[in-house]
Amino acid sequence: MPAERVLTLEMTSDGAALVGEDESLGDASRRLPGGAYSTLRTYGGHEVVRFAAHLRRLEESVAQLGRPAVVDPAVARRLVGAALRAGGHAESRLRLTFAPPRLLASVEAFVPLPDSRYEEGVACATLPLHRDQPRVKDTGFIPTAQRAYRDLLPGVEEGLLLAEDGSILEGLSSNFFGVLEGRLRTEEGRVLLGITRALALEVAEPRLAIDRRAVRREDLPRVSEAFITSASREVLPVVRIDGEPVADGRPGPHTLAIIRAFDALVRREKETL
Repeated sequence: MPAERVLTLEMTSDGAALVGEDESLGDASRRLPGGAYSTLRTYGGHEVVRFAAHLRRLEESVAQLGRPAVVDPAVARRLVGAALRAGGHAESRLRLTFAPPRLLASVEAFVPLPDSRYEEGVACATLPLHRDQPRVKDTGFIPTAQRAYRDLLPGVEEGLLLAEDGSILEGLSSNFFGVLEGRLRTEEGRVLLGITRALALEVAEPRLAIDRRAVRREDLPRVSEAFITSASREVLPVVRIDGEPVADGRPGPHTLAIIRAFDALVRREKETL
């Protein structure tokens, strides 16, 4: 079975069964039933961070979609373990899809971003988009995000969703943070509350005052640092937005300290599936 294929498995009464092979996680999600999803990555092949939080998010999302249901943690662990063994990758990215009563796991090979992205930072661009249900990580937003990614200019890592009032809400597949006037700013009420976002706030709070309001686009000339968070990127410095540098165009000291603290948290909390 080609290693580059995305494999999707589902728990049945007889155990985990292969239900599909696709070219990408996006292709897999389009073919699967609509529902909630959560994406996570492995460390050391079979270790993950805050697995229980991913399951809670699946439950919370399907409840808001009007389909309340509970994920059995033991079943989810067996499913993910089977998916990792089937994929056979050194490191994997997993997408859990919960379409009650079905629970599916799609797995692909994962290669972390090169160190240079964290040392030099990345560029982002604002987009006039928003999630219709910002607190729900539902599969319906995936096609919109895929189309937006295809339209990004070369060299742009992420698209940032821009509200009508000029607030920078979040990324297409990430959360956004900016340091403004000595406070770490991030939108709270109109975004998907990512698990990596929560971990970044956890390690940032001893270092910076947290202001749970969005950075506005008009604030960008005064922003001293910025970064995005996601399961695949972890904490990634942002040094350009819409072609303009953030401060001096280099990752700032607060961002670098948060990256180091995040790495330490991962080392402490990894659990084997």
